[in-house]
Amino acid sequence: MSTIIDIADAVVAALNAAPEGAFGEAFSTAERAYRPVFDLAELKGLRVTVVPRGVEMGLAGRGLFASDVQIDVAVQQKLSTGDNAEIDALMGVVERIAEFIRSTGRFGDAAWVRTENVPIYSPEHLAEQRAFTGVLTLTLRVMR
Repeated sequence: MSTIIDIADAVVAALNAAPEGAFGEAFSTAERAYRPVFDLAELKGLRVTVVPRGVEMGLAGRGLFASDVQIDVAVQQKLSTGDNAEIDALMGVVERIAEFIRSTGRFGDAAWVRTENVPIYSPEHLAEQRAFTGVLTLTLRVMR
């Protein structure tokens, strides 16, 4: 299998092995997919999807190569009220997942480098679908 898929699977395994309640709201299981696009009916519960995004390769030193692997972690849920309290709770889930990834540090052969959360949620999904979507972009480095 490819390096990015192995790392995405390691992120999924780590999220699913986290202690119950680690992220505030519970999700059944994180899963890997190529497109985190679901019908609103599929978003009734909290959904966490891990998506391979990209790889940058470069020379890290004499005979040493670095691959920076980017993985997206999408957090999605259909809103019931759409009020600030409901959205605040989901923003908290995204933040706790980001902190969990940082503190875990290693995913297979890859080490955490950074996490981005820009934009912090999708205003379009809130307005058009009444659904929350927050995406973390993880950068994990493999040295070879």
